Amino acid sequence: MNNNIVTTFSDPENHKSEYLSKPDNKMPQNIEAEQSLIGSILFDNKVLEDLPTNFVSRHFFDPLHAKIFESCITLIDNGRLADPLMLKNYLTKDELHRDIDIEKYLLDLREGVVSLSKAKFYADEIRNCFIRRSLISIGDNLINNSINPNLDITPDQEISNTEEKLYNLAEKDLVNTGPVDFKTVLGRATELINEAFNRKGKLSGIDTGFSGLNRQLGGLNKSDLLVLAGRPAMGKTALATNIGFNAAKNSKTDKNETILFFSLEMSAEQLAQRILAEQSTIDSHKLRGGDISQSEFSKLVSTQNEIFSLPFYIDDTPAISVSQIASRARRLKRTNGLALIIIDYIQLIQASKKSENQGRVQEVSSITRGLKSLAKELNVPILALSQLSRAVELREDKRPILADLRESGSIEQDADVVMFVYREEYYLDKSEPMQKDNENQENFNDRFTKWQEKRNLAEGKAEVIISKQRHGPTGVIQVQFEAKFTRFMDLAREETLPDQIY
Repeated sequence: MNNNIVTTFSDPENHKSEYLSKPDNKMPQNIEAEQSLIGSILFDNKVLEDLPTNFVSRHFFDPLHAKIFESCITLIDNGRLADPLMLKNYLTKDELHRDIDIEKYLLDLREGVVSLSKAKFYADEIRNCFIRRSLISIGDNLINNSINPNLDITPDQEISNTEEKLYNLAEKDLVNTGPVDFKTVLGRATELINEAFNRKGKLSGIDTGFSGLNRQLGGLNKSDLLVLAGRPAMGKTALATNIGFNAAKNSKTDKNETILFFSLEMSAEQLAQRILAEQSTIDSHKLRGGDISQSEFSKLVSTQNEIFSLPFYIDDTPAISVSQIASRARRLKRTNGLALIIIDYIQLIQASKKSENQGRVQEVSSITRGLKSLAKELNVPILALSQLSRAVELREDKRPILADLRESGSIEQDADVVMFVYREEYYLDKSEPMQKDNENQENFNDRFTKWQEKRNLAEGKAEVIISKQRHGPTGVIQVQFEAKFTRFMDLAREETLPDQIY
């Protein structure tokens, strides 16, 4: 086989590596393995069927071999034969940037085949060389950036950026992604449609434990950023905890992937107490004060034994940054698998140094962009809680709208789903009628009766208002809320009102 024909090489992503400048070293490569693999495919096209599914053209060191491999796949996918005679018309000198007899080179590759059974081992070797080259490239970039630092990038961000590249290399064989041809994208989209068809009505995303939410959202879908917002005392933390724990139960039964809860407001122990109260149906106030009976304590121990092994992780680091969230989430996904990230809440996340001097709106914009990017990178849903502005309190109808989001522009723009938690019962309790001076008893009784009727109707009920959904409809979902257990539940109703899901 004529190795002298191959004269021009490049590193995996066309990045110039400092490593190449060292005369005593060369980038990891195995040109003979590349030639043998291409020759095997040309000898028998069925060899492609035995190659690892994660083997692609970018793994080749020599761009000529990558081009030949891509052309073989195109021909074979179209039901045509990939051999030297067919390929020569698709490999022009202008594309190859080499003055060689391509037909003779392809014939030499085919005639040099010793064993077809070794093709998959050659593919493994080629991919291993690609990974080593990529590691060198990542390492060189880290060294160069550390020696010549960018003032806008902190060391922590540099660590996070490097970790992201390593994660992408380990999980996806990618250092940097680039444009993808429409044929490839269309194939992926068709696969997703086929998966949806084969589900036969089953959820596409993670089960929230709430039938109305599941129907409206299809579960919590991968790569989505979902924002759950509400005023204080509405129960947004309780709802997020309920959703996360329901997901952990289902994950334990299914894939056993973890649920990661970043609690920036409450300690891990406080959150665990809430979960124990909800799961054991013991009054959370009594639980915090230790005012429980022996039977309740036994029930608590029994509940603890049932749930302690669930794949539910809590990180209560205060003022954590998006880069730290990303770093810990990547590590957990690599070691334990990851199904869902919950963050309580956006306004408590520490902004980057670069955005700190640009105002709070820019800070939150940077945070939400980072969370959306992380959801896409890890291919998991992120449920992020958010505070609402005080504008809600100034209106007669206190149901929140998108404009009530604090620093609403960026949150509304980056989120795939925006939901609000609203409990009319809370506001009715604060507006209990008082008899006015000089008001006769009959008028007061009438006002009080009307208030009491509304209060009775609203008791124990809450609304989850879906105000934005990028991939589906909006609407209002009625749920039940039990304050003493900090628990939301499905609300059984015989009738469904317009635009409401129970």
